[in-house]
Amino acid sequence: MSIEEIQIIWLTVKVALVSTVISLPISIGLGWILARKNIPGKHILEGIIALPLVAPPVVTGYLLLLLLGKNGFIGHWLNQINIELVFNFVALVIASVVVSLPLAVRTIRSAFELVDPVYEKASYTLGASKMNTFFRVTLPMALPGVVSGMILSFARSLGEFGATITLAGNISGQTQTISLMVYSNMQIPGNEMVVTRLVAVSLLISLGAIMASEYLKNKRKYLIK
Repeated sequence: MSIEEIQIIWLTVKVALVSTVISLPISIGLGWILARKNIPGKHILEGIIALPLVAPPVVTGYLLLLLLGKNGFIGHWLNQINIELVFNFVALVIASVVVSLPLAVRTIRSAFELVDPVYEKASYTLGASKMNTFFRVTLPMALPGVVSGMILSFARSLGEFGATITLAGNISGQTQTISLMVYSNMQIPGNEMVVTRLVAVSLLISLGAIMASEYLKNKRKYLIK
């Protein structure tokens, strides 16, 4: 395996890790709101969150580009203070967060829904505040599901292609991830071994993440029972 391939693998893993860390508090907040609150426009919020799951990734990337590009609604203003959110590492992370967030939110929401509200009510009667109850009762009981959601988010980030190539480009040494390098080398005759190695590494990492997620999901069901 070449140094270039190792660097691309590391970049892909780093993007997935950073996007997962960023997604964690957002997913927990949204998952809890959807599981516990009846807010106005809840179905609209659910639809917006789930949209990247059903929309073509390229469409998601294009919408992000319209929003964050140099002439975009937000990007135009950020560009005036020399902040660029496209065709760089930040763009890789943004694309990964957007496409992986729905998986994390759905899994974490299910984890909170499995926590019996009776435990929370018991905590309130003992004098605990809502904040203390959340961090000392609700979140610990839902923790296996939360971790499972983050692992799925990580695995989704590893394989992201459409939104990434649209928002971050396919710049060798800067924004080229495993998926993008596989795509590039598929167009070059004689580079089949490079493609095979990268595909194998990607599958191994993804399989490990999925197995860990399933283990935690089963553990969560056992703990709730």
